[in-house]
Amino acid sequence: MEQIVALGSDHAGFELKEIVKQHLQTNGIKHIDLGTDSTDAVDYPDFAVKVGHEVAYGNASYGILCCGTGIGMEIAANKIKGIRAANCLSTTMARLAREHNNANVLCLGSRIIGSILAIDIVNTFLNSIFTESRHTRRLNKIISLEEGNV
Repeated sequence: MEQIVALGSDHAGFELKEIVKQHLQTNGIKHIDLGTDSTDAVDYPDFAVKVGHEVAYGNASYGILCCGTGIGMEIAANKIKGIRAANCLSTTMARLAREHNNANVLCLGSRIIGSILAIDIVNTFLNSIFTESRHTRRLNKIISLEEGNV
């Protein structure tokens, strides 16, 4: 499948989402912008669901969600079956979220990290690969939790 990134934000993350979107456009990475479209107050779970569904249904390879801290988006997105969202504050976190946890949604906090670091985190996330043989057993346990097999 061609790499497509679903983007979403609330009002606090709108400006960072726009910076990420411009970066993706500049680098020829296909994306879907699911809103919000301004800094007018909105509810972040609405956008976490939109992005989460695009990824879970296979319409996007990855999702990127931006809000003030990244925490609310991460919590909301992780309620969607098939989503493994990670709020990353560094490139190391982004790399390990992909390599160890096969994260498919990146959450960024616009009030926590600057735009230059955010772009570095995005690049690291999109270019890191899940280390299947080493972490598959653990990932399968996470998936079984999602299916209610506790």
